[in-house]
Amino acid sequence: MTSFRATVENMSKLMDEMGITELDLERQLLLGLYRKHIHLSKQQAVAAPVGFVAPQQKKDSECAISGHALKSPMVGVAYLAPEPGAKPFVNVGDSVHVGDTVALVEAMKTFNPIKSDIDGVVKEILVTDGAAVEFDTPIVVIE
Repeated sequence: MTSFRATVENMSKLMDEMGITELDLERQLLLGLYRKHIHLSKQQAVAAPVGFVAPQQKKDSECAISGHALKSPMVGVAYLAPEPGAKPFVNVGDSVHVGDTVALVEAMKTFNPIKSDIDGVVKEILVTDGAAVEFDTPIVVIE
C-alpha cells in the first residue's frame, strides 16, 4: 500500500505536469466508515510577456513608505475587489475612514477583510489583484 507521503508527492508531480492548481482526493474503505481526504493546492506561476521586466518587490527596510501602510495580517492571496469583475474596494485618491474595507486576503478558503485603521486618502496600492502576500506585506498606503 502506498504511503500518504508518497501519494502526496506523486499527486504534486502530476499537478505540475498537467498544470493543475487544485486537487481533492478521497479514499473510502470499510463501506465508507473510514475516509482519507487529501486536498492539494498550488499557486500557478504566471509567465511574463517577452521583454517584461518585473518591478522589484518593495520591503520596508529597503524602501521607505511615506504614509500609513495597511499590512497583511497573514500569508495568503490579496484581492482588491469583492469578486472578479467588480469595482475595487478603493482606488488611489479615494477617501477612507476607520473600518472601511480596502482589500481581502484569502487564506485557507476564508476571505479576511483588511480594514483601514485610520481616516485618510489612499496614496498607493502596493499589490496587484490576486497577488500572493506574506505576513506583514504592505497592501495599501494611506495619508
